[in-house]
Amino acid sequence: MDKEADLDEISSIVDDLKKRSLDFKYSWDLYRLIFPPETLKLDGVEPDSYESETRKRGFRTFDGTMVRSHGERMIANWLYLNGINYEYEREYSVNTANSSYRQYTPDFYYPDIDAWHEHWALDSQGRAPSEFSGYAQEMTWKRTLHKSQGTKLIETTFGEVVFSNGLSKLKSELQELGIEFNWNPDRPKTPYTEIENGELIRLIRSFMSHVKSNSLSKEDIFDRLEGDWAHLHSDRTTLFLSIYWPIHEEWTNRLNQGGFIDFEDMLILAAEEVEGGNYVPEFDLILIDEFQDSSSARARLVNSLLQAKGKFVLAVGDDWQSINRFAGADISLMTNFHEIFGEGPTLPLSKTFRSTQIISDVAADFVTKNPEQLKKHVLSDVSGIDRPVTLIRTLDPQEGVLETLQHISREVAKEQQSKASVFILGRYGFNQDWVPCEKFENLSIGFRTIHSSKGLEADYVVIVNLEAGQHGFPSEIEDDPVLNLAMTKAETFEHAEERRLLYVGLTRAKRQAFLVTRQNRDSSFAVELMNNDQLNVISVDRKGAAGQKVLTCPKCRKGVLVRRAGKYGEFLGCNRFPKCANTSKIDS
Repeated sequence: MDKEADLDEISSIVDDLKKRSLDFKYSWDLYRLIFPPETLKLDGVEPDSYESETRKRGFRTFDGTMVRSHGERMIANWLYLNGINYEYEREYSVNTANSSYRQYTPDFYYPDIDAWHEHWALDSQGRAPSEFSGYAQEMTWKRTLHKSQGTKLIETTFGEVVFSNGLSKLKSELQELGIEFNWNPDRPKTPYTEIENGELIRLIRSFMSHVKSNSLSKEDIFDRLEGDWAHLHSDRTTLFLSIYWPIHEEWTNRLNQGGFIDFEDMLILAAEEVEGGNYVPEFDLILIDEFQDSSSARARLVNSLLQAKGKFVLAVGDDWQSINRFAGADISLMTNFHEIFGEGPTLPLSKTFRSTQIISDVAADFVTKNPEQLKKHVLSDVSGIDRPVTLIRTLDPQEGVLETLQHISREVAKEQQSKASVFILGRYGFNQDWVPCEKFENLSIGFRTIHSSKGLEADYVVIVNLEAGQHGFPSEIEDDPVLNLAMTKAETFEHAEERRLLYVGLTRAKRQAFLVTRQNRDSSFAVELMNNDQLNVISVDRKGAAGQKVLTCPKCRKGVLVRRAGKYGEFLGCNRFPKCANTSKIDS
């Protein structure tokens, strides 16, 4: 099966399981809607909403309410999807405002049962974030107030909800007080925190690839949760596994019924044949290309072939180009090569015959910001212009792509070349919409996703959509931490694979690379590259193109400072607002 066929098959299995089991359907929707990847973090999750009336930042819920924390958002979304009438931060029934305290506003109020609900910011050990000074005393004050006033107080904690069956406990308590539940995952909602069906299907297939490649059973996964992966032991993980294993079993059933094997099966069965002595290789040397894309199953097969005396392996790969984690690739096989296959010489292939030295330097500097990447110095055998990498900031990125192509066409004509090749590269397939209709006689223009461009080259590369956002570049769809449960080693550096993906995109260029971003919606990658002195940074507006000094936000280092107007006039604010609320004065 190819990748898309695999995903279609998983989708078919999910649809069948939903029809057969209401419990499965409930678990699927609960995971997708209530437990996004940031769920495991008690703090450090950035706000996504702002209300100008109150001048407060927060987290938007499905029903449009803005709450203070993503933990409260989980509760609010769950209440909403269950059809429960609640009010957020309603003023308490007794006046408490004085010189020490403002008026008390509990997190939730249930008017149908006259009960209040506090969702405490405590982890599974009962600890509040270190910056929450006086939190324990505040909790004691609130509990004492409810007791003295005879008001009903319901309590939950972040740790209970995420790690200890807290939603089930809350449901039981509310039901005992007379609340009726009417779960409906299809209620209209604002598009903030849910995991899209397609994303969850891709996660399931990736998880399966790693489970099968590592020959992991249910018991193995359980043992991992009790051992080195104990930090993932949570209700969220249990919920994921409750939907994963039925899919895994149905996948296996369909293979058996059709007399098929999938790619992981093929590798594992081959390894078992060799390990069992049913096949002894006649060759002495095993050659592996693109080793950075290897899975644990491939590594097992190779190791099995090496068990006989006099067998050797020669692997060629580049960990900087490991971009297929979704398909089962495990970069740790490359970075820990000698631990897995034994000692031996390493020969760095440090010369490139494609990109110029500056393109290579810019790309190498960018990818090695991740300290876990192997270090090497790449030398170019190609000469080129002084500044071959240009970042273009424009109010209309699609227009910016057209202007970039016009610029390339003029340069090609000036140099009297007959024709030059251009790749327009996108993070996603839908980025093809950025390809203009206009034709250029002296340019051969093609669109590719960066994934599909690996191994290819063009005279000029135009990388589009370096915008902030879930479907920007880097993609801000957070990797689900549960995937690490099936892998050999977790990656801890932020956007590690996205960073390697941009490296691949840049190094497809032989002569020049252009990156296009939406001005003042620049992604964190665009912002980082702006601070590299080897790049041209050009802002294009209705008055034409001009160089412009861009100020990086000194607080988050991921955004740029833009002019904003407020109550007291103009100021500079981070373009990532409301995620970052940094502001500064405009120098006169």
